[in-house]
Amino acid sequence: MTELYIPLADGDLRLEPLAEPHREALRTAAAADTEIWEMYPYSLVGAHFDREFVIMLQGARQVYAIFDGATLVGCTSWYSHDAHNRSVAIGGTFLHPSVRGSGFNLALKRLMIAHARACGIVRIVFDIDVRNTRSQAAVRKLGARLDGILRQNKITWTGHVRDTAVFSLLPGEESDLLK
Repeated sequence: MTELYIPLADGDLRLEPLAEPHREALRTAAAADTEIWEMYPYSLVGAHFDREFVIMLQGARQVYAIFDGATLVGCTSWYSHDAHNRSVAIGGTFLHPSVRGSGFNLALKRLMIAHARACGIVRIVFDIDVRNTRSQAAVRKLGARLDGILRQNKITWTGHVRDTAVFSLLPGEESDLLK
């Protein structure tokens, strides 16, 4: 097993462990789509940003700053890593609107999934707000399967009591898009 939370790169796509120098660039990227944060458990816009950024640095989730070349275009994370059971979740992914629909998210997930597999991870989990149909479609394209719906399991920053669709991806289930 190798270490999971390390810098990763594939061409212009780079993942760097989130650090203080990323603060202002992530603030700018997150502000490019204020409406999307309604579906997240937390918000990275306006007055919410600094508090959430500090929480991300504290390490409950292992957050990456995502770069397209020299430009920070979002964030993603590993969380719920269970080395004994060879499981990890990928989530909290936000991408700037400029890279959505371009294949960038697929390249990002391909990089993370390949690294997780190289680290001995068997089960990769994606927890998605049931309202977020775009993210559900994206993980289905990867080959992930719906394990079930956790009913009213999270209260988001807006006070919405959310249902969470739980998907997982096991070895051999990856779509051809990941190969």
